[in-house]
Amino acid sequence: MACALFMENMDSTVIATSLPMMAHDMGESPIALKLAMTSYLVSLAVFIPISGWMADRFGARTVFRSAIGVFMLGSILCGISNTLAEFVAARFLQGVGGAMMVPVGRLVILRTTSKAELVRALSYLTIPALLGPVIGPPLGGFITTYFHWRWIFFINVPISILGIYLATRFIENLRSDDTVPLDWIGFLLSAIGCSSLMFGLASAGRHLVAGDVSMICVIVGTISLLAYVWHAFHTPHPLINLRLLQIPTLRMNVFGGSLFRIGVGALPFLLPLLFQLGFGLTPFQSGLLTCASAAGAIFVKTMTTVVLKRFGFRNVLIYNTVLGTLSMAAFGALQVDTPHLIVILMLLLGGCVRSMQFTSLNAIAYAEIDQRQMSQATSLTSVAQQLAIGLGVTVGGFALQVSNQVQGHATIVSADFWPAFLLIGLIALASLPFALKLQPDAGAELSGRR
Repeated sequence: MACALFMENMDSTVIATSLPMMAHDMGESPIALKLAMTSYLVSLAVFIPISGWMADRFGARTVFRSAIGVFMLGSILCGISNTLAEFVAARFLQGVGGAMMVPVGRLVILRTTSKAELVRALSYLTIPALLGPVIGPPLGGFITTYFHWRWIFFINVPISILGIYLATRFIENLRSDDTVPLDWIGFLLSAIGCSSLMFGLASAGRHLVAGDVSMICVIVGTISLLAYVWHAFHTPHPLINLRLLQIPTLRMNVFGGSLFRIGVGALPFLLPLLFQLGFGLTPFQSGLLTCASAAGAIFVKTMTTVVLKRFGFRNVLIYNTVLGTLSMAAFGALQVDTPHLIVILMLLLGGCVRSMQFTSLNAIAYAEIDQRQMSQATSLTSVAQQLAIGLGVTVGGFALQVSNQVQGHATIVSADFWPAFLLIGLIALASLPFALKLQPDAGAELSGRR
């Protein structure tokens, strides 16, 4: 499972570091490349809901290995793409593999781990996966600076082969004997809604399609999602069970967690652009800086269980939300002459805070979920997570574009970034009321806190 998480996380951070160079080769604006990031996340949101059903129907090992194969094929197509449209389509195919790969792996862990050991298991699982964001930025920057950005996709091939081998050897082909029929109507409504809405928002600014087409996509997507909400409450086995939102801890993850993730989701897009276009650093130098955030995330993972047991989920989520907001907004104060040591410390501390927040959010979602609901809860939280991250990239790109136009700069400069960082910080802060509504003993069984 960690092999798949490592590959997916490394892939996304490698791409973020190489976006300016890719945009130059394709003759596009760097902001337009946000479509490449959002298309992948949209694909995740579309296909994640059926990942649990497919694992129950065909077996976890079968789906997991097939997903890695699809991801590898998408990576190869990304490496040979020459236009923005080809690259976006290849990234969407990659997302199909990722949608089946990571959620199915997480579902196996949830079904084979007791609640008392869940926080520790999730921490152990994500430590190897977090090596991806540590290795990804400098590796992507090194390859882009000294070779060619296309090679960053071909490195997924040997990792995929290793993942398929490990899955064959260690993962049982777990499946359910009482699989419910697939909600095809719900799948179509959610697929059209998520893909149309996110594509319309991401393509705003006449990237890839005309402005009118973007607006039509937003309208169609919104109507489809509203139709799905009505459908979900009027069918016995909905694709995404919205009734689970009645559970307070899960509701905190979906609503409060999504607001925080919107802010965090913009960072992998904005920071490499700030360092390369704003400060004039090479992709390799930019990657060396941004990997500090992931190093902080790995460091704090070893302390998560102890901190949650000492302070409880509610207190951790409240104070971490405030600290996380400050760490995001603070990037807007960076200048060209800011010492790199200060930049690294900001990234390191921010990575620690965000890692603690994500581990807490991911664990508390299942505090009141029984084994029968695990598959549905995993689909719901995974879709909300990917949509939030994709929306973060869209919001960050839109704020940067507006700031650039309002200030009248011909190209993107460092002064264009501070409004974008301030905006995503405020959005993350909006998750605070959801944390305040948690009961003091929320998630006590998971944290071991009395």
